Amino acid sequence: MTEAAFLAALRALPLHPGARALRDDVAVVAGLVVTTDTLVEGVHFLADDPPADVAWKLLAVNLSDLAAKGAVPEGVLLNYPLSTAGWDATFVEGFGVALAAFGCSLIGGDTVSLPPGVPRVLTVTALGRDAVAPARSGARAGDGLWVTGTIGDAGAGLRIARGESGPDPLLAAYHRPRPRLAEGRALAPVVAAMCDVSDGLLIDAGRMAAASGLAVTVELDTVPLSPALRAFDPDPLAAATAGDDYELLFALAEGLTPPVAATRVGGFSVGAGLTLNDSGRPVPLPARLGWEHGAS
Repeated sequence: MTEAAFLAALRALPLHPGARALRDDVAVVAGLVVTTDTLVEGVHFLADDPPADVAWKLLAVNLSDLAAKGAVPEGVLLNYPLSTAGWDATFVEGFGVALAAFGCSLIGGDTVSLPPGVPRVLTVTALGRDAVAPARSGARAGDGLWVTGTIGDAGAGLRIARGESGPDPLLAAYHRPRPRLAEGRALAPVVAAMCDVSDGLLIDAGRMAAASGLAVTVELDTVPLSPALRAFDPDPLAAATAGDDYELLFALAEGLTPPVAATRVGGFSVGAGLTLNDSGRPVPLPARLGWEHGAS
């Protein structure tokens, strides 16, 4: 099954009122924002990625979901498969560095063992408080589509981690993403909808539009690229489908200015589906809009 098909099947099960019909990246339970993310070796990180970088990324991707709801991290649970002593020790040290960097603390979790040679599977569940928690489904026709930061650096960083020659800032974007916690807290009270860009700008914009029952247009020529990425690969379509950016994607009413640095990259309208323009001209959608588990 694809990820979308599996989620559709899950929606037939009894759902908690805070589950938001499984159309968001978080749940809201007893006043807390709850999210969980898993990193799988060979899927989300490479087998030779430094353990401290894997630990940082594992925490950061979970905190990014809290950022998209304007939440303050309350703490995290860690589920960890024991492997080799050196890898485990370096991971724990790196996880501590990441917790300190983001002002977060460990609540507890679980440890398991895996058969030798099996890829590592690492999970964090994060709890957030003081959240406005805008849903992914709240966009309205006429809203602009905006994104913080730049897009595509992490995708280029993955190419560099796999052996291409490229600058260190791009590699760092892949290894050590930074969740936009402060920006999320500033944006949450004013946006109509918000999520993080985890699987790719195009696929995440399409998901926001679908959850909101709307159509969305992305203006490819406005997708913000860093100077390092422009020098490495200036193709905005590659950037917009790469994923792992962990920037904030949000819908904002026409005429409003976001309270943080951000770029308008499109807008929502009545209808359904995703349209892609380049310099005002329609262009075909790529076969792959971004990352989806189970998709060919």
